[in-house]
Amino acid sequence: MRLLYTLYCGVYFVALYIVLFPIQFVFLQREAWKPIAHKINYLWGSLFFIGAGIPVRIEHRFRPDPKQVYVFCANHFSYLDIPAMGVVIKNYYAFVGKSDVKHIPLLGYMFAKLHLQVDRDRPNSRAYSLAKSIRTLASGRSIVIFPEGGIRAPHPPQMVPFKDGAFVMAIQQQVPIVPVTLLNNHQILPDKKKVRMHWQPLRAIVHPPIDTKNLTQNDATWLKQETYRIIDAELTKASAVQV
Repeated sequence: MRLLYTLYCGVYFVALYIVLFPIQFVFLQREAWKPIAHKINYLWGSLFFIGAGIPVRIEHRFRPDPKQVYVFCANHFSYLDIPAMGVVIKNYYAFVGKSDVKHIPLLGYMFAKLHLQVDRDRPNSRAYSLAKSIRTLASGRSIVIFPEGGIRAPHPPQMVPFKDGAFVMAIQQQVPIVPVTLLNNHQILPDKKKVRMHWQPLRAIVHPPIDTKNLTQNDATWLKQETYRIIDAELTKASAVQV
């Protein structure tokens, strides 16, 4: 049954995007229309979780102002984290992700048009993506980033140390960091060779922002550690309850 459920979710996920893509394609053609293309991604994610029968339970300890700019930082243990963030965060944002996505038909086109790519095989790619992220924040658009730098944790829910980029850009533009804890995506869709979906409600926490006003780049390490601490505390708490 779990295999059948996994196959159903995979086919439904792809088929749903194929249906929505022609509409999204139109709104990707002009910069002024891209917020509508972004909303189609939100619709895609919402319809997927509804169709998969997965309730999305978000604990809002803070509700982001749609007119404000933030850097949203979340833990990353599962490929489900990407569509999950599309539903959890309703602000207009650019996602910072691997350039490998560009090779996926249709989805790669959308990602290249709407989000920011990091090519880890190119030595200057991180510096380029950081500069582009800073310009994106300066333009009034939020950023969503997984500061672990990918799915790297060998033993979820224990995170690996965060990379600096998210915190450098937040301080550079003096915009708040909003930590987001994705509590159980690694249990719904574990990062394993044998891909299987496990049904349970998706749970996430949107934490109060960490203000960066008057911080300098000398404070980036503190900001990184504080963000890690906030997310890790909730992951540890959730893990203890399950045990």
